[in-house]
Amino acid sequence: MKTNYQKFLAGEYCNRLDKEVLDMIIRNKRLLSKFNATDISDTEARTELLHEMFGKVGKHVSVDINFHCECGKHIFIGDKVVINMNCTFLDDNIITIGNHVLIAPNVQLYTATHPVAASERFVENWDENSGELFFKTKALSITIGNYVWIGGGAIILPGVTIGDNCVIGAGSVVTQSIPANSIAVGNPCRVIRKNSN
Repeated sequence: MKTNYQKFLAGEYCNRLDKEVLDMIIRNKRLLSKFNATDISDTEARTELLHEMFGKVGKHVSVDINFHCECGKHIFIGDKVVINMNCTFLDDNIITIGNHVLIAPNVQLYTATHPVAASERFVENWDENSGELFFKTKALSITIGNYVWIGGGAIILPGVTIGDNCVIGAGSVVTQSIPANSIAVGNPCRVIRKNSN
């Protein structure tokens, strides 16, 4: 039988947080608090904290001030990646970022989602002593390829893959995967033309 953590990683709905998940989140929030309190010029300390938080950190990775994430260890980052200020990565499932990626300020990556129908989203006859949450959540992985530039304020939704050599316009809401070599903009985000190498 799967734990709720295994269900989450499998993209299945659940409404309970196992101790394993809660401990992971608490650990990450403590490390995140230290990271965001560390002087921006202390590259060594900040890099060390990133390695403690994330599942993988490549070479020449920079994460700017006021960064937020949920679990930390579900974030896998390649080489030569810049994550600008005020970014939020809700990593209840895996977030994979390739090499040579630029992520502008205020970008949000959300792996978590809920059922659209209220009758499915909320637990009927919820018992507050059950240890269960009163709502259901699932999480779908996000993948960002190599040589990608995500413009300021873009929002990437659960289950999205952004192919290699893509540009996502500022303020876009990416609801579906974007094929490689595309320039895509808007809400919902759509490909407007091919991107040359």
